[in-house]
Order: sequence, then C-alpha cells, then structure tokens
Amino acid sequence: MARWGGRARPAMQVPGPSVREAASMYGTAVAVFLVILVAALQGSAPAESPFPFHIPLDPEGTLELSWNVSYVQETVYFQLLVRELKAGVLFGMSDRGELENADLVVLWTDRDGAYFGDAWSDQKGQVHLDSQQDYQLLRAQRTPEGLYLLFKRPFGTCDPNDYLIEDGTVHLVYGLLEEPLQSLEAINTSSLHTGLQRVQLLKPNISQPALPVDTHTMEIRAPDVLIPGQVTTYWCHITELPDGFPRHHIVMYEPIVTEGNEALVHHMEVFQCAAEVESVPHFSGPCDSKMKPERLNYCRHVLAAWALGAKAFYYPEEAGLAFGGPGSSRFLRLEVHYHNPLVIRGRRDSSGIRLYYTAALRRFDAGIMELGLAYTPVMAIPPQETAFVLTGYCTDKCTQLALPPSGIHIFASQLHTHLTGRKVVTVLARDGREREIVNRDSHYSPHFQEIRMLKKVVSVHPGDVLITSCTYNTEDRRLATVGGFGILEEMCVNYVHYYPQTQLELCKSAADPGFLRKYFHLVNRFNSEEVCTCPQASVPEQFASVPWNSFSRDVLKALYGFAPISVHCNKSSAVRFQGEWNRQPLPEIVSRLEEPTPHCPASRAQSPAGPTVLSIGGGKG
Repeated sequence: MARWGGRARPAMQVPGPSVREAASMYGTAVAVFLVILVAALQGSAPAESPFPFHIPLDPEGTLELSWNVSYVQETVYFQLLVRELKAGVLFGMSDRGELENADLVVLWTDRDGAYFGDAWSDQKGQVHLDSQQDYQLLRAQRTPEGLYLLFKRPFGTCDPNDYLIEDGTVHLVYGLLEEPLQSLEAINTSSLHTGLQRVQLLKPNISQPALPVDTHTMEIRAPDVLIPGQVTTYWCHITELPDGFPRHHIVMYEPIVTEGNEALVHHMEVFQCAAEVESVPHFSGPCDSKMKPERLNYCRHVLAAWALGAKAFYYPEEAGLAFGGPGSSRFLRLEVHYHNPLVIRGRRDSSGIRLYYTAALRRFDAGIMELGLAYTPVMAIPPQETAFVLTGYCTDKCTQLALPPSGIHIFASQLHTHLTGRKVVTVLARDGREREIVNRDSHYSPHFQEIRMLKKVVSVHPGDVLITSCTYNTEDRRLATVGGFGILEEMCVNYVHYYPQTQLELCKSAADPGFLRKYFHLVNRFNSEEVCTCPQASVPEQFASVPWNSFSRDVLKALYGFAPISVHCNKSSAVRFQGEWNRQPLPEIVSRLEEPTPHCPASRAQSPAGPTVLSIGGGKG
C-alpha cells in the first residue's frame, strides 16, 4: 500500500545545544553525583529529548533502552527503563551477543539492599565484579512506568574485561534476575531469562538539513499483515506509483512502526523494480513463499533501508535520490523482517517506510554503487574456518575511466554479506597508500543491515582504489561456501551512497578463473583423494570434492592473495565500460592504515571503588 500526496512541514531548525550537567545528591548509602542531561550530548539531537535513540530490548517490553553519545567526552550515556523489576537486571555488550565473556553492568538485590556495579562474565557464564568500575551510575529513579537507571560508560577503558565501543554494530545483551542473591558471584547467565539486541550505538554527529517547502510524503506499507507465528519472517509486498508519476528527489525517509509491534519489526527495506520489467504482479506474503512471482527477483534497487534503533535518514542538501519519470519503474517492493522469538500469534501489523520527496530537483542526483566481490563461485571459503578473509577491488583503472574529474562524494554505506559474514571494511587507497576508512563494522551481523550515514563524507577521485574485505566464520559447515545469490552462498558487498551520480553502478572483482583451475589440479596432485576437475563439473562441485587440510586451505588463501583478478567495471545496464578487464594485476598497496588504538580515560578519580548501594523502594533512589 502506498499513500502519497500529503504535504510535509519543513524540519524545525533547532539551535545547536550545549552539554549541561546538573549535580545533586540523592539518598543512597553511598553518595552519588547525579548528571541530568538537559541538552543533546551529540550536538544535533532534538531539543525535547536528551536521549534521542530508543529500542525495546526484550520482546515482552519489560526493558527499554535509550541513549545518547558525547564525542567530546568519548562517552555513551544510557537510560535503562525496567518496567517490572523483580530481583535485578543485567545489561551489557559482547562480541556476538553471547552471555559468556560479556561486559556487564548489574543491578542486583539481596535480603538487605540493592546494588549497582560493573561486572563481567567468564567463558562459563559465571559473573564477577569488575575491579575497575567503568560503568558509573548517575541516577536511579522509581516512577509509575518503572525503574529508570541512568549511567554512563567511556568508549574505551583499557580494561581487559571490558568491551571496546566502536563504530558499527554492537550486540547488546540482557538478563532478568528472578530472586534475591547472596552475592553477585552467585549469578550464572545460563540460568537466567536472557536475550540480545543489535544496534549502532555510535550514531554520527550530523546536523539534519531542512526539508524543502514543497516536500510531500508517501507511505509504503504492507497493510494488515498477520505476523506468522514463527521466529523469523521476511514479508514481501508489492505496490506501485501512480500513473504518470513524474521525476522527483527523495530527500528523507523514516520508519512507520505499528504501535505495540516495536519489538517485532526488526528491519525494513524499499526496493524499486528494474525499469525494463513492464509489470509486476501484486503480491503480499512471505518472501520465501512458493507463490511469490518470479518477477519480484528483479526488484533489487534500494530506495530506503531501516533497522531497529535507527532514526530518520536525510540526504545531503545538495543531492536527492531520483525516482519516478521516464526510465524508472513504477513498481516498488517493501520487505519487512519480523523477529518473533516468543512466537506470538494473532498480531496484526501495517508497518512500513515514509518517503519524503520533492519535485524541486536538487543540484545532484544521488547514486548507489556496489563495491566488493562479484557474485561468483570462484570466490569460496573453506569449511570450519573461524576468520577467513576475501577481498574485492574497485581498481584505479576503473575509477580513472568512470569517475568525473572532480570525483564523487560518499555520504552513506550499507554493508552486506550472507550468513557467515562477521566483519566488513572498505578502505580508500591513493597512489598505493591506504588513506582512510570508508566504512567498517568489526562486529557485523547479517541479521542487522541498514544504510548508515558516514561521520565524514569520503571523496573518491579518478585513479583511487576502493578495497572491500569481508571476514567469514564457517565453523558449522562441512563443505566449502561459494559465492553466489543463495542464502547459503556468500556475498561481500558495500552499497555506497554518493553524489553526483555516474554511469558506474558496480565496481567489483573476483580471482581469475584460470588460476582457480590450476589450484584444483595442484590439489589433485598432492592428495590421494580424487578431486573432480573434469570440464563438466561445476566450480561448486569441484570445491565440494576438495579434501580440506592445511595444504589445500593455505594454498587457496595464497591464491586469492596473488592471483590476477577479473574486474567488473559495469554501467547500470550491466555492460562493462570499454577496455580489458580480465587478468588484471592486483592493486599494489605499499602502505596500510594502522589499526586504531583504544583511548583510555585520562583519570578514574571519579570512578567508584566498588558497587553502588542504593534504595529502590520508591521515589528517588
């Protein structure tokens, strides 16, 4: 369902706020200074809320997290609402969302009182009080809604038991304590009601541009969906633009989530169908349904993407994403991911995305370019690997030919792999030297994908190289995982959003197929087991017959590190730019960026030596 024609009000201009902290004492057994955040710590947040970012932590709605970021202080301020407190709660972060080896903050009670402290869990899930108390309680307050806990935590602490908060995905974990405890060490996470939620904590500090006066809105919704009673559902819904809908620029979009379903709607995307597809059958149902029309597979051009915890997405003032008019399909596909771990039945939903668009076209069309690896089985990951890296290149030859002399400016990015992806990074190199990170997610999850605004616009000039590397974990697989479109195959993609739009839509690479054939022959010679290298065998079949040992693994890894590449320097028509693109040498990189070192807080004089004792019986703690 698409709704359009509504006129949107221009965004209100909010004066740039400054951080104000008011300290007051409250009656706890240990005196704690309260910090009341009156203005946004980021410098760009709405004036009405010191905590502009919100997510429900658990599907029952018992826990709700709000937060804000101070880049000046390199600190995250958290506000945790516990609606039905029993004996306590734990909250924290871990590498992949596990409760073992997690960095935690715990509110727990015994028969005499309540305590708040920085803690960590070991590999068995046993909880220990941290000797370095880096989570600092600022306020505890009982309200009719529940108990509010306001606390802060530096990005980095240099504590080996603490999680380093950095750009990209953060796996938040939580647990509920049902009974009072004799001590914190009595907690083992395996016996608790626990869960995880993924967010981008470090939101970019970017001001919101004003919307044009003539801005209109269009709502792309799947109406009255009966959410299936299963853990994971991808729901596809086809809608279409009005006849004769002229060319417009999308300048902003935001989520519309049905009230009460905030914990079930995990992420949403709007795709435009290919212009050459004249018609697409109307369909609203599970994306994996056998009844899904095949032509929905031609609806892949991303117009908007939202994930839990994200707010509105604004285009730069000088650019907008074109849709409508000649050469643009009228058909749109909305995809909604429902995450329903409690298998709730009978719930109805009409969530979607609201597009803000204008007929007053901006100076530049924004474009979307695919970087990374070509979709080919030539690129593969051996089974039972913990961190296997594959790299795709957008070469200097391609950017020299396809980019305008003034270059392009990347302002947003969406990283993408399938199920085994664990890390993704794109680096810009110039004259053989890595210059800057375009986007990096060291805790990437294929279950949490969104278009993210970059903290800093990255300019790419003709002759630059864009290097995209993905790290995979295949510990649970018995056969090699090859590249391809299937969910059990793999991808390594960075969809970069940039302006001005060029003809270059795809800039990727893959290892030369001839060198892979040599690899199969070599493995055959050094193994007693026969590897099928006959012409009629497909590349996936040949990988499936490889005996995976240290030799075959190391040689494949070495092959991808030195073999020439086939470069896909493609226009939107899927036709390559004119030139020789096969058996191209790997770009030579003589200088690489150093890994960032965590910044430790200068002073811990204000940090408590142990847990904070507090009263949560009523009123202020």
